[in-house]
Amino acid sequence: MFGFVTANIAELTKEQKARYNAVYCGICRQIRDRSSQGARLGLSYDMAFLALLLSSLYEPEETGGDRACALHPIRPKAWVDNAYIRYAADMNVALAYYNALDDWQDEKKPTARFQANLFGKYYADIAQNYPRQCQAIEDCIRELSQLEKVDCANADQVANCFGTLMAEIFVYQEDLWAPTLRQMGLALGRFVYLADAASDYKRDKRKHKYNPYLAMGTGEDWSRWEDYLVLAMGRCTEEFEKLPLVQDKALLDNILYSGVWCSFRRKKKEGQEERAT
Repeated sequence: MFGFVTANIAELTKEQKARYNAVYCGICRQIRDRSSQGARLGLSYDMAFLALLLSSLYEPEETGGDRACALHPIRPKAWVDNAYIRYAADMNVALAYYNALDDWQDEKKPTARFQANLFGKYYADIAQNYPRQCQAIEDCIRELSQLEKVDCANADQVANCFGTLMAEIFVYQEDLWAPTLRQMGLALGRFVYLADAASDYKRDKRKHKYNPYLAMGTGEDWSRWEDYLVLAMGRCTEEFEKLPLVQDKALLDNILYSGVWCSFRRKKKEGQEERAT
């Protein structure tokens, strides 16, 4: 379910691209430092959005630099670091662990088993540092698995389950902004789950895997699915606009108002092309 909450790179200014990549590289460095080089395999731009959002909201002190690394040994890459980038790095590893575990259980891919074992080495420490968030991940993944086993035909129920997971991840701390962040995360999680289900519809049908739209038995209906997504993203941006954001606001706007739709259209095209293969 990774890969939807990303920027529309073509519409970013040079400065915004630099900032976006520096945050991404900062998360990558922290995954290396807090977990391992190998754990970078689970790195996703989706967590860059979370780091940018929380950094904009709380405005922490930042450090940064410009250095080559194992993944980019020739050209130095700019990076930044703060408390929320480190938090995003930990949440990235936790989610990557359960994503790999899910892939292993569903399809028995050797690569998924390898990644689950790799990320699992660091999950216990992350869960100790963030018990509320990791308990939510565990509970929601367990509930999702149960719903999938009974071929749940209620798309709202399964989408809400993943939304609840995202809601807790969006809340770094219980404070004035926690209710708004929870509602935003809930809506964004719903969007991600439903977008993923739509883009995977053909593949899931071919492989006889669970998909809420297949369970509903209504057939392929992109118009209806996109209506669901518009509603979910509308609720997400409604909460987003309540937050007093200044730093990186334009970059965050790009991701929520444009980037997620570019990602969805790209994955939709890939899903439709699979129909012809």
